[in-house]
Amino acid sequence: MAKKVPLRQCIGCGEMKDKREMMRVLRTTDGTICLDVTGKKNGRGAYICTQRECLGKARKNKGLERSFKMSIPEEVYETLDKEFNDIETK
Repeated sequence: MAKKVPLRQCIGCGEMKDKREMMRVLRTTDGTICLDVTGKKNGRGAYICTQRECLGKARKNKGLERSFKMSIPEEVYETLDKEFNDIETK
């Protein structure tokens, strides 16, 4: 029997994709928002495609706000953008 592939919905484009193809944005218990590269940290997670356009779409359609049920400051998006850059250059 085939193993079930965990699918997650992108908060930017809304597409369902394999969990391993996406990046996890994490809200920790103290309210910090960061990228969870390992996918194993504790906290509330939201998934986003690895394309930069999806981060822009999530920003525009307030995908993170809906996922985390809180307002997201602009600095958080800037930090995520920087973390995206770091991952792309690796």
